[in-house]
Amino acid sequence: MKKTLTILGFLAVFPAGVALADDDCFVPMADWLPRDAVDRLAEENGWTVRRIKIDDGCYEIDGRDSDGREIEVTVHPATLQVIEFEFEDDDEDDDEDDRRELDRHRDREGGSED
Repeated sequence: MKKTLTILGFLAVFPAGVALADDDCFVPMADWLPRDAVDRLAEENGWTVRRIKIDDGCYEIDGRDSDGREIEVTVHPATLQVIEFEFEDDDEDDDEDDRRELDRHRDREGGSED
């Protein structure tokens, strides 16, 4: 019983959503850069944009990279920092390719995520 109360107390202090909020972008709309800027980011990286949408408060680019592979790129709406880069035909073995592509993008920008 004591263990159950401890767990319930912990959950009351730390809502479940906090653990899942890592990939979300919490930025007031007034601080967002326009979609045109997202288009320019894609063009500068050689990506062909099929669609730009908003997901979990972030921009999400669906399209193709310069090699024609389907991609999904999550972009911070105020800074245009690439948060996540995925190849759409991925299986778990290709996660290393995603990390290399994200690192390559960050190197071009001259920054890295700590």
